Amino acid sequence: MTEKKPPTGSLPSGRSLTVRVKTRAKRSISSARWLERQLNDPYVAEAKKRGYRSRAAFKLLQLDEKYHLLKPGSRVVDLGAAPGGWTQVAVERVKGRGYVVGLDILDFEPVPGATTIVMDFLDPTAPDRLKEAMGGPADVVLSDMAAPTTGHPKTDHLRIMHLAEVAYAFAQEVLAPGGVFVCKLFQGGAERTLLDQLKRDFTTVRHAKPPASRADSSETYVVATGFRGEAGSAEDAGQEE
Repeated sequence: MTEKKPPTGSLPSGRSLTVRVKTRAKRSISSARWLERQLNDPYVAEAKKRGYRSRAAFKLLQLDEKYHLLKPGSRVVDLGAAPGGWTQVAVERVKGRGYVVGLDILDFEPVPGATTIVMDFLDPTAPDRLKEAMGGPADVVLSDMAAPTTGHPKTDHLRIMHLAEVAYAFAQEVLAPGGVFVCKLFQGGAERTLLDQLKRDFTTVRHAKPPASRADSSETYVVATGFRGEAGSAEDAGQEE
């Protein structure tokens, strides 16, 4: 009898011990809580075990398992790629027959099998750098970009929405018909305009919060599939779930 393996985005079952971190004089309460959460996060441990650079890799794995976004031979752009977890997953899923480009403002180690670019996506020359690296239309545009937080919720939401909007403006230029756009959003009310655009330009628009996304985080992902291309802008709006 063949043993059935769990989905690649799932975690092995079993009990684990809880690690508690004591607060020291030079360690703030917030940093102690962050360290404690990291030490007790099963996705952090599993990411190290599987060789992924971040726990965030499981978010893309789970989205892909549910919606079948990444296919062998696909051309994929990963915006906000550092430290490279999503880029690693994309490389695995295109199976050496596609092309993956990852970009981030933060310096990160190159990912084998991918082209990595270190620059600010808001730099006016960034879209052309990506297009040159791709050498053709993209099948998938991923954006896990997030702006540094200011502590002011409304300001932070507007900043993340700006990144989402410029990511989609780029996706509109490079996506092949039938293409996919996946983007991180934070719940806050200002995303309606972007969602209306996506419903116009894609056959289906879904909202998703993968299990690897922490429950106390307001982050969510929009998954738009079936890009209509330029001719689709005048057609009926896509389905939303």
